[in-house]
Amino acid sequence: QAAAPLHPVTVQCQEAQMVVTVHRDLFGTGRLVKASDLTLGSAACLPVAQSTAESTVTFMAGLHECGSTLQMTPDSLIYKTNLSYKPTPSGSLVIVRTNAAVVPIECHYPRKSNVSSNAVRPTWAPFRSTLSAEEKLMFSLRLMNDDWSAERLSNGFQLGESLHLQADVVSGNHVPLRLFVDDCVATLNPDRNSFPQYALIDLSGCLMDGRSDDTTSAFISPRPRPETLQFMLDAFKFAGDNRNLIYITCHLKVSPADQSPNPLNKACSFNKASSLWAPVEGTGDICSCCETGNCPLYG
Repeated sequence: QAAAPLHPVTVQCQEAQMVVTVHRDLFGTGRLVKASDLTLGSAACLPVAQSTAESTVTFMAGLHECGSTLQMTPDSLIYKTNLSYKPTPSGSLVIVRTNAAVVPIECHYPRKSNVSSNAVRPTWAPFRSTLSAEEKLMFSLRLMNDDWSAERLSNGFQLGESLHLQADVVSGNHVPLRLFVDDCVATLNPDRNSFPQYALIDLSGCLMDGRSDDTTSAFISPRPRPETLQFMLDAFKFAGDNRNLIYITCHLKVSPADQSPNPLNKACSFNKASSLWAPVEGTGDICSCCETGNCPLYG
């Protein structure tokens, strides 16, 4: 008998699809299963390729194809599906010589990332549970020109001007996603935990800088698209410090676009005319905690 393969099923989680490779010696007995007895997901998708030399079959499916399901945790988007093996009798026989099998498959994508205005891409670390792998969502934060049509060529501002900031996520073939800015902090060096610091956005999406009497800082409503969020900040400097370089670090996250905004996932600006907090989308009550300060931070 052939030696049992070490990993009879392997998974690659790519930006927009999963690739599942199955060794036909599924049980390590040397008896190869029939490729036609293997399917992926509740939609029973069939393999797209077969290698006779390597005795493998390959499935390729978009993240929400073949009947996969999406689970959202505080930190991850998890796409789940199953590889199914259902043996069929050979020829006119009424017996089979192997058991049916189901192998759970998972792909994990981080919901959150810290980015700076220099569009630093997030790092990521592998995560394994059942048969799972992890890819990265591409987050960015950019300074834009005044009409939002292109990235701003200069990062220099005069006091009295406004910064136009645009946060994006490339969602690829994921379920539609909605982007939020959890918090933004300004500091005098790249360490977001350094002092002095000034909270521009806090409390899971409250644009605190707009609460000050002398500012017009606000989120732009409506959004150009769910995976983009734009906001304006009035230029400023730290009191008593003559340095002219300020670092802005923001914490971005996504939720499924069909999930209604809530106190944990929101984008709220302070409307000075009405003296009320107002969301970019959703009902006004999700912003009430911006004033009381008791917004949920996890959940």
